[in-house]
This record gives sequence, structure tokens and C-alpha cells, in this order.
Amino acid sequence: MTRVLVVDDEPAIVRALVINLKARSYDVDAAEDGAGALRLAADRRPDVVVLDLGLPDMDGVEVIRGLRGWTRVPILVLSARHASEEKVLALDAGADDYVTKPFGMDELLARLRAAVRRAEPAGGEEDGVVDTGEFTVDLAAKKVNRGGKDVRLTPTEWHLLEVLVRNSGRLVAQKQLLREVWGPSYGTETNYLRVYMAQLRRKLEADPSHPRHFITEPGMGYRFEK
Repeated sequence: MTRVLVVDDEPAIVRALVINLKARSYDVDAAEDGAGALRLAADRRPDVVVLDLGLPDMDGVEVIRGLRGWTRVPILVLSARHASEEKVLALDAGADDYVTKPFGMDELLARLRAAVRRAEPAGGEEDGVVDTGEFTVDLAAKKVNRGGKDVRLTPTEWHLLEVLVRNSGRLVAQKQLLREVWGPSYGTETNYLRVYMAQLRRKLEADPSHPRHFITEPGMGYRFEK
């Protein structure tokens, strides 16, 4: 059974989440502050964490960093903070997804299910091969095949593709992509990303103007979807 750790200091939200999650056969633990969340995570080893950023004893971003020091458990941020900078900060710290309050319960539960699925080993990916149905990415061989033919990618295009594919389904922040692909001094050159994402879409998407696999989250980053 999937265990969820809910971290929020608003009793009404915690109550609603606990009721809805238990009704869907999840095991649920709850904490009202950051220290309690870190303690419960270590003791109970949840499969996914739903985390508010505005906690009474510490910022939720610090909780993310504390968790990321020892676990890759999926972290779904649930916060009233709407600014792009706040979202990017949480994602850079290691969050996997971000939902703003007020939220729809159905959407939140769908995102939670997706986060849990992404954390599970998927067939075909264990040997480094990801098949979208339209093209195949062989991470070990560093090759892309579309329609039975190899697709020629530049080293930068490949590096960008590799980072996105290895984080399949997760939102990867612009700053993280820039640092991983171009280096630590390239944290703000978002125009690089726009140019190279357009090139990847032209080479791999069936309809580059309506991409199915290389998704833009405006002001935040990009997501690869199989």
C-alpha cells in the first residue's frame, strides 16, 4: 500500500487530504511543521510527500533540502505561493511537482499518482531504452531512432534530451537545465533553451507546433512526457 506524508499547518487542508487519500486506500501520515515532517519521513519512509511551503518552524524549501540529503522520495509541493521564482526555488531544491492553492482534489490526486508511477522502475527503462511510440531514445548507446532511422543530434541537443529523458515526467527547472547542459555560469540564458528545444521538437515531434513529448511550463522549465 502506498504511504503518503502530508505536511501542512492548515487543519482543514490536512483533514480533506487525509479523508480523500484514505478513501482511495492510501496509508497517510501527517505533520504540521518541518521538524515533524523530517522526523516522520525518517521513521515511516513514505512513498510520496505532499508538502506546504509555509510552515511555522521553517520554510518548506528547507524541508525539501533536508529530504534530498538522503532520499529520492517524490515531493509534491502544495502551496499558496504563485510567483514563478518561488516555484523555481522549490524545484531547484528537489521538488518533483508544484500545485498552487486553492487546488482541485482530482488534479492533486492525479499528480500524486503520476509522481508515484515515475518513482517506480518502468519496463524498458532499466536497460536505458525509452520508447515514446514515435521515437526511441537509447541512453546507453546515445542514439535516437525515429521511423526506423537514426536521428542526428548535435552534442548539445543530445545532452539536453538526455537530462529531460532521465527525469521523464518531472518538471526540470530552466536553471537546472542550463547548468547541467551548458555549465554552472549559464543560469540565466533562457534563450539557449528556447532555441535548442525548438530544434529537438523539429527533429522528434510529429507536430512541433503542438508538442506531445517536450512540454513547456511557462516561466518554470520543461517536462519530457512519453
